[in-house]
Amino acid sequence: MAFFAVLLPIILLFSPMAVIGAGFGEDYVRPAPRKTLSLSWPWMRKMSSGPQQVHISLAGERRMRVSWVTDDKSSAPFVEYGTSPGQYTATSEGESLSYRYLFYSSGQIHHVVIGPLEDDSVYYYRCGGQGMEFQFKTPPSKFPISFAIVGDLGQSDWTKSTLQHIGQSQYDMHLLPGDLSYADYQQHLWDSFGELIQPYASSRPWMVTEGNHEEETIPFIKSGFQSYNARWKMPYEESGSTSNLYYSFEVAGVHIIMLGSYTDYDESSDQYAWLKADLAKVDRQRTPWVLVLLHAPWYNSNWAHRGEGDDMMAAMEPLLYDAGVDILIAGHVHAYERTERVYNGRLDSCGLIHITIGDGGNREGLARRYRYPKPNWSVFREASFGHGKLNIVNATHAFWSWHRNDDDESVCSDEVWIRSLRSSGCLGSDLHDLSKVMISP
Repeated sequence: MAFFAVLLPIILLFSPMAVIGAGFGEDYVRPAPRKTLSLSWPWMRKMSSGPQQVHISLAGERRMRVSWVTDDKSSAPFVEYGTSPGQYTATSEGESLSYRYLFYSSGQIHHVVIGPLEDDSVYYYRCGGQGMEFQFKTPPSKFPISFAIVGDLGQSDWTKSTLQHIGQSQYDMHLLPGDLSYADYQQHLWDSFGELIQPYASSRPWMVTEGNHEEETIPFIKSGFQSYNARWKMPYEESGSTSNLYYSFEVAGVHIIMLGSYTDYDESSDQYAWLKADLAKVDRQRTPWVLVLLHAPWYNSNWAHRGEGDDMMAAMEPLLYDAGVDILIAGHVHAYERTERVYNGRLDSCGLIHITIGDGGNREGLARRYRYPKPNWSVFREASFGHGKLNIVNATHAFWSWHRNDDDESVCSDEVWIRSLRSSGCLGSDLHDLSKVMISP
């Protein structure tokens, strides 16, 4: 059973069915595919005494969680930090854990929350009292704030190109709507992914939610998301959630909700009850913008994964609409698409803008076949690898751009100014009565 479960994803990947749906995009002719990065097997990897796979994430108001891995099981979970290079004026301690997955044994995984920190400031830090010094910049406390956004990242040369393009831009935080490493049961690929993204994820907070490739369930042997939950601890407890698979946080004037497409979401689920309560607590005077990220898109005119988000949409779209959520960003489909404001399948000036951005650079390739005619709610779509950038300028306006990475330099292929629903007269209308999402006593 275990051997078959491990082998099954590999069989599916290389089966003839895996190429069904290949076709062409709308306008742009993409270059030939690039190679997958050369990744070493675990027995070829050299042991290291220092911190590895360093990444950071927000952990509540004015706090940051620093996460890393060590081969040394006795390494202590503490972080020294300060505002000048090599001068550490504070120290925080945290927790350590490890896990086993069939024949794989992880290194020691450390999570340490540091703070309180000053907004919009550079900090220097060292993990476990050894190794190199890292630095990060905290997000601002007020507008403008800029997000780099990309889903379905993987570990290919396209991934490397996407990360390089993001690294050349100015941004405050990285948002990732699922499918991180594409380890797919091969646990050493979680380690190589951590090493690949360290230069970026150690310097800006990465806020992620899970995708289908994080699940890694083996029936009767392994429950899902063991590796993801161990390595990528998000601030779910701080937001009142009981699961690392869905949570929310606030930064500057933005409330961001990360939902789980692969855990229960119907009206009787814990996630639904949590979402309802979370939306009811949002103060639109303090956080005029509300964003939602999840993995499986709700509005998708590509043939790939068509309809997979429909059940979740049926359950949760009314909640998001009534609360005046501005933008929903998804991954899963390996292409880019942006919609008009839409609700219940129809154009609606008080609905959400939906953006699909599952085009980070994964090894599975692009989803090139679109439905025709194009639905009236679909504005722009293209099957290319790339990344998005959302610059929220003030309480009323944001600028969205999508950057194709098929070229040596990042090329902006789609851009639009977005006005917040709070400033558009939607939140005070009958359609957006926030009392609809209040919890009954």
